[in-house]
Amino acid sequence: MVRASSVLWKFGPMVYLPTLLFSLGEGAVVPLIPVIAASRGATLASAGLIASALVVGQLCGNIPAGWLVSRVGERYTMVIAGVLSLIGVIAGALAPSLVVFTVAVFVVGMSAAAFGLARHAFMTTRVPLEFRARALSLLGGSFRAGMFVGPFLAAVLLAVFHTENAALWFFSVCLVALVLLVLFGPDPEAQAAAADREPAEVEDTGEAVSGSIPTVERAGVFRTMWRNRGVLSRLGLAAASLSAVRSARQVVLPLWGVSIGLDASSIALVVGVSGAIDFALFYASGQVMDRFGRLWAALPAMVLMGLGFLTLSLTHDADTRVLWFGMIAAVLGVGNGLSSGILLTLGADVAPQSEPAAFLGSWRTLTDAGGAVAPLLFSGIAAISSLAIGAAAMGAIGILGAVGFLRFIPRFVPRRPLP
Repeated sequence: MVRASSVLWKFGPMVYLPTLLFSLGEGAVVPLIPVIAASRGATLASAGLIASALVVGQLCGNIPAGWLVSRVGERYTMVIAGVLSLIGVIAGALAPSLVVFTVAVFVVGMSAAAFGLARHAFMTTRVPLEFRARALSLLGGSFRAGMFVGPFLAAVLLAVFHTENAALWFFSVCLVALVLLVLFGPDPEAQAAAADREPAEVEDTGEAVSGSIPTVERAGVFRTMWRNRGVLSRLGLAAASLSAVRSARQVVLPLWGVSIGLDASSIALVVGVSGAIDFALFYASGQVMDRFGRLWAALPAMVLMGLGFLTLSLTHDADTRVLWFGMIAAVLGVGNGLSSGILLTLGADVAPQSEPAAFLGSWRTLTDAGGAVAPLLFSGIAAISSLAIGAAAMGAIGILGAVGFLRFIPRFVPRRPLP
């Protein structure tokens, strides 16, 4: 029987390491995008708009990325995405105007979508079902590690070179290493195809064998989307609510800390501890999903985050509001950590094996849209009412998402016996 550790180690150099390189560079650059824009003459409002071009690029890039992966394969899609990102980053560093810088940020966002979808599609077709969740949780953890460490590297680069462009050049170095690794390293697609051709004495369990994508007539991105409209409109919306609650956490906690009178260092400490808890639990999520089923990770994560936001909304004027803020931040970190890899795993579970990339483009567009809309929704509600009402709304989305998972995971992802 194939061991999980052997499969994960086999994919390390060509899947997890490129992911870490990309996320390290992106994590170093993302916090500085508004700063770079402001240093080049943008107002605070327009700097925020320029920063949002990254998310918009990811939203716009998912469906074209699904088409590209289905035509040229995962490996060459990663190479193309890496080269386009490199062009975007260099253009951003040398941009003569804010318009060029905005376009460069947008291109990096589109490339990030293509890079992420290529990895997701590859793992969907290559990793055996019995440890799919662990493999995808580790993929998500590789991304989180880079995004967690990246800002600290950016701080070191700023201290040494005294210019924000240093982070952009660091991202460029990461991208060059990534492209060279993917282009000249061992091809995991070829290895998997060779393994499929090797005769092996295995027990016939009746389960479908993960292997090469079958050569069938391609349905295309939009036809695949229409054929799978049922799962996308049900389980996909529940997944989008998880993405929404996740991204809301990154906005709600800093603003809440400011509103209750904490200084910047205290807020950073609380948010950092929450992020550390989140990162520490990423592999545990995969273990839970593989051993007990997807629902046992998705439901507790959504309930914890939903109730966490609802509880937070009641503590703004309490005498112990600072203590509550720290505890709720920790709870949200636990909930987010338990949800690591869920969106990747559920997408892989429900993707049609004949053409997973086309479906995953639609799936990732839905989840990315949830993450993009939530901060805007929270900010809008907070502007017309209060932060407490905005936090309560995020909590309600979390509870509704938990109900959606409870209803639709058993329907679309039937529980399978362990090997």
